[in-house]
Amino acid sequence: MTVAPLHRTLDQELAALLRGASLECLACGEFVMHARGGAVFCPECGSQLGSEAALAGLSAAESGRPDLGAQAG
Repeated sequence: MTVAPLHRTLDQELAALLRGASLECLACGEFVMHARGGAVFCPECGSQLGSEAALAGLSAAESGRPDLGAQAG
């Protein structure tokens, strides 16, 4: 078996997770939560998926620091 089919399947699963078609964590199987900015995270195992900007905003929210990219109102 080559790596290409596995890579293609993983890529499809990650894309489905980001667009909301899948709600299952790929690492532990629990339900994931979708945060603002398109980030997806698993509260059970801590896995995170998203763009660098979305993950930076998610990390700031988790630590209690304000996200400088967010606007009120």
